[in-house]
Amino acid sequence: MTPNLLVLNGNPKPDSLCHALAREYARSAEQGGARVTLHHVGELAFAPDLHHGYDEVQPLEPDLQSVQQSLTQAHHLVIVAPVWWGHLPARLKGLLDRTLLPGFAFRYQPGKAYPEQLLAGKTARLLLTMDSPPWYYRWWQGAPWIAPWTSRCWGCAVSG
Repeated sequence: MTPNLLVLNGNPKPDSLCHALAREYARSAEQGGARVTLHHVGELAFAPDLHHGYDEVQPLEPDLQSVQQSLTQAHHLVIVAPVWWGHLPARLKGLLDRTLLPGFAFRYQPGKAYPEQLLAGKTARLLLTMDSPPWYYRWWQGAPWIAPWTSRCWGCAVSG
């Protein structure tokens, strides 16, 4: 079976190290026989804010629908992103807020502590760039970027 990969460049700058890393990861995976979809967050047209939280349905723009479709088809997700102020860039956070929605990534279950994981069985890799030492990020800042990805909320097995 040919693996499907989704590579997501989370740096909005077009001439960034993350852009080059994501492009090279995608190229290498394709050379290895994978089908790869590459999205650059800076090239996607969408409103990054949940204008009313989850109180009202906010229709997804075509680019976000495309990201959701790519994620549905992918066996493996790769997010390449910088760590800015201990966390991910705001535009990438907006993309995740807008696409990893209840009913798509997870479903709440009455009486259960954890939601049903609708993306279970996929794997993921985080390629993070930062200008501080990893020990500082992990032990002083508490690795805030990593925590949501290693939780049981949406069911994707992550490696760093």
